[in-house]
Amino acid sequence: MAPKKEPVISEFERKRLENIAANQAILKGISTTADKILPKAAPPKSKRASTPRAKREPVKREPLRPTRQSSRLAGLDADAGVLKRKAEIEAEVEAEKAKAKKMRVSGDLSLEDIKVEGRKWENGLDGLAGLKDLPVRGAQPGVRTFTDEDVKGTTDKGLKDLRLRMSGLKLYEKWPVQDIKIVPQRIYAMGFHPTESKPIIFAGDKEGSMGVFDASQEPVKLEDDEDEEEEFADPVISAFKTHSRTISSFHFSPVDANAVYSSSYDSSIRKLDLDKGVSTQVFAPTDVDEDMPISAIDMPSSDPNIIIFSTLQGSLGRHDLRTKPEMAEIWSLTDQKIGGFSLHPMHPHLAATASLDRTLKIWDLRKIQGKGTARAPALLGSHDSRLSVSHASWSSAGHVATSSYDDRIKIYAFPDAGRWSAGAELTEEQMQPARQVPHNNQTGRWVTILKPQWQRSPRDGLQKFVIGNMNRFVDVFAADGEQLAQLDGEGITAVPAVAHFHPTMDWVAGGNASGKLCLWM
Repeated sequence: MAPKKEPVISEFERKRLENIAANQAILKGISTTADKILPKAAPPKSKRASTPRAKREPVKREPLRPTRQSSRLAGLDADAGVLKRKAEIEAEVEAEKAKAKKMRVSGDLSLEDIKVEGRKWENGLDGLAGLKDLPVRGAQPGVRTFTDEDVKGTTDKGLKDLRLRMSGLKLYEKWPVQDIKIVPQRIYAMGFHPTESKPIIFAGDKEGSMGVFDASQEPVKLEDDEDEEEEFADPVISAFKTHSRTISSFHFSPVDANAVYSSSYDSSIRKLDLDKGVSTQVFAPTDVDEDMPISAIDMPSSDPNIIIFSTLQGSLGRHDLRTKPEMAEIWSLTDQKIGGFSLHPMHPHLAATASLDRTLKIWDLRKIQGKGTARAPALLGSHDSRLSVSHASWSSAGHVATSSYDDRIKIYAFPDAGRWSAGAELTEEQMQPARQVPHNNQTGRWVTILKPQWQRSPRDGLQKFVIGNMNRFVDVFAADGEQLAQLDGEGITAVPAVAHFHPTMDWVAGGNASGKLCLWM
């Protein structure tokens, strides 16, 4: 028999066997070294005879609270019931924290105690020093600043002159837009103080901060010899945390120049006294846990003690400031939210509401009908849009401008509104818009909803309104839908979505999602 041949080992297999042998030699060497270094185990000691000890009373100890441990790290199987309860408890704690953060404050607030922190707003009450002793304004019920004859007499030359004048408004130049951060978060509401002596702008953001900016101030030059280029101090801006949630609107008293009213999603309406520096709650639900987000407020020019408000729950309310909040009348008008409303400046018994139910509705507050929960003002007329209507704004001449998500600005004309009898029903033809203007109203998630705002009492008698433009402009329109201007300027890097007209002067303010102010004068 031929001898068996030794199997041929490949180079790879030979190398593998050599590595295994080398590793075993290393391990053997480590074991030998360890035996030399480590001490030998000592032999067990012999047990001594135990001696009896006196018994002691056991010490009672309080049971220790268990220390939190990870079941996974301890190698224990997770108990689904325990983990579920633990998650529920943690969720309840977080919910309580979130609720406490958004809870409205019912008492009076001293502005000195609620200053918003940050270098931009460190001036606090000093920024309001120039707002004291403003001239007192009186109510002017029934005084018309625009008539049908004014409308009929408007010629093309007049329209051209108006366009030239409005297009001539220039962006505020004392500070760039990026330096005028009037509130910390996204602006939801703005307002001009009615005084004509200087432009004073109020803004409210999504977290309840109110900012105040006096545009008449002059820049202060910083003294720095090393820097050749001139530098100026930041503008004086005051900001206060007057609400715990989004500030939805401002209104200024028709008789008290020091009174500024603000509404909020925290279900409250507050009155700021500029002279005393105190913010007082004038309305809120009696139950502190009741959630009634307020979307807008307005006041009749003929009665400064009455305040009308709308809510995101689809209701309209009327409160007499001289009575307790529980005496307020609240009428449920729709199952959908009312995003905005306004009163006719000359005939404040007429209210126009805009709702998520896609309607514009005109109500007569002189005639309240129905019983119980069905009690409500008389509905005079309604007009449906294809998509939701964001806001309805009355002009002093009887126009209603609405913005809606069907990308339209609709202008309705009610020149004879003052002659309507209480509860009179409007025909379908009367409720048709007189003019529809194509306008991009798709704001998305990060831009505040675009809303038209009329110049309340124009000095020239020509009705016009402003609305933000998604292309980073502010548009100015006339009552007949003709565009008068498209305001822009250097340094505007975000949509000035919240646009507002001064009641009498040709001053326009725009606020963006960064809390910054654009001002044209």
